[in-house]
Amino acid sequence: MAQDIRKMLQECPLEKGELPKGHEARFVARLETAFSEKGKSSFPWIKIAAIAVVFLAVGFFGYHYMSENDKVEIADASPVEKTQESQFTLGDVSPKLKQVEDFYLTGINVQLASLDINQENKELIDGYMERLSELDNEYTRLNTELNKVGPTEATITALIDNLKLRLDLLFKLKNKLKELKNQNNEQFNSIET
Repeated sequence: MAQDIRKMLQECPLEKGELPKGHEARFVARLETAFSEKGKSSFPWIKIAAIAVVFLAVGFFGYHYMSENDKVEIADASPVEKTQESQFTLGDVSPKLKQVEDFYLTGINVQLASLDINQENKELIDGYMERLSELDNEYTRLNTELNKVGPTEATITALIDNLKLRLDLLFKLKNKLKELKNQNNEQFNSIET
């Protein structure tokens, strides 16, 4: 199926056709009107609008850049704002650590959102929530240490272990709630029979 085009052209000579009279003159005239200034309608208001948009964009971004620089200067003047401004997290150490942190935090939030709290399990959930609160305070303390000392292997490992422990604790709570629900269902079924 594949053939050499050069051989095909040699074997079959091209027939030369003649163009109609005046074809070249008409073609040249069309080119001149299409590419000349006379044939082109000028829209000065489009040029003015484009320049205005450029000036507005430069002004907008310049204003925001200058206002961000002002905030930094204010933060440098106030020690409270400076510590809030320079919070160092696992995501600042490495993108992979940011993914790990996000994974655990998302898992924790999903598990917390899926808890079904009622009068029967409120006491059990409150006990687990106290432990989660202690772990959250420890996580905050470790983050503060990360900001003061800088990233160390021990601090990073402790932060990740804290997240793992919180997620594991929530899984244990879910299992306890399932056991409690099954136990209540068994008691209810035995009362019915």
